[in-house]
Amino acid sequence: MTMTQGLARLAAGWRGAFASFAVGAAALASAVLFATSAGAQVFETQIFDPIKRQWVNYDPKQAMKYYQAHGQTPEDFRRQVVDFRTAEKPGTVIIDGNRHFLYLVLPGFKAMRYGIGIGREGFGWAGIVEVGRKAEWPTWTPPAEMVERDPNAAKWKDGMPGGPDNPLGARAMYLYENGHDTIFRIHGTSQPWSIGLNISSGCIRMVNDEITDLYDQVEIGAKVIVLLQGAALYKGV
Repeated sequence: MTMTQGLARLAAGWRGAFASFAVGAAALASAVLFATSAGAQVFETQIFDPIKRQWVNYDPKQAMKYYQAHGQTPEDFRRQVVDFRTAEKPGTVIIDGNRHFLYLVLPGFKAMRYGIGIGREGFGWAGIVEVGRKAEWPTWTPPAEMVERDPNAAKWKDGMPGGPDNPLGARAMYLYENGHDTIFRIHGTSQPWSIGLNISSGCIRMVNDEITDLYDQVEIGAKVIVLLQGAALYKGV
């Protein structure tokens, strides 16, 4: 089975509307100059401990404790400008799910880097899409698959109004492919402690202040590149 066929099967497994969507290695290579590849595996989150001066594991229990103690995410996952070499033009969004970072490409080989939460095991995906539309304090309507498996989602099958308790948070950018909604979004969250974890059903989540910042800078039609797990950027890029 080729990588393209494998990606198509992954997409088909949880939503038929996006079943034909797949990205080859050449497309990913054109997106980021410092990419690498690896076999399929589950990637756990790590953060850098400045006291121990080493990378340490970061799980949901630790994440909640950290947020309760500090009222914010670890420094690695806070908004910051970083060096970033890419062939993509400014305004492009590149998502490195392995490291839980979203990059907004800036001029001069720079990027604004944000921390993100991504899909848990079985809900990861990769591809090249675009921002099809944007919404402030969006209504959340869970997809049929989620309604079937999650009783809490079922009560909102007709839509949950926007607000601080809404899972989409303060802003949402809807990802489209060939003019069709993929059902994936980049959005805020009512669970800010979850940034840096594999925890969603495939959407990319950010803390509300940071999705608001990104939302104001990204135009409708902007290119969004989601790297295949195992093709993350090197640490330090």
